[in-house]
Amino acid sequence: MPSLLFCGPKLAACGIVLSIWGVIMLSMLGIFFSAKSAVLIEDVPFTEEDIRDDKNPPQKIYGLYNQVGINCFIAAAIYVGVGAVSLCQVRLNKRQEYMVT
Repeated sequence: MPSLLFCGPKLAACGIVLSIWGVIMLSMLGIFFSAKSAVLIEDVPFTEEDIRDDKNPPQKIYGLYNQVGINCFIAAAIYVGVGAVSLCQVRLNKRQEYMVT
């Protein structure tokens, strides 16, 4: 029977810690981008043409803020998946410790 175990206990624990940090950090960034925080304007991908060509300039920038916020939430969801895989690996490693071969 093939084993689903593909990483050791230390790597799995590291994956859990990094996933927790990633979910917290990216969720907070997503919230702040969705709230259109002025501090994060340098991280919004806009050009001068976006401002010049828009009839209502703030709306284009607000749309870009929302898009970056959605991207942060998607990345946080990916970190949740990585954390779940790491948690499964920790449990499989613990189960393997008790198995007699």
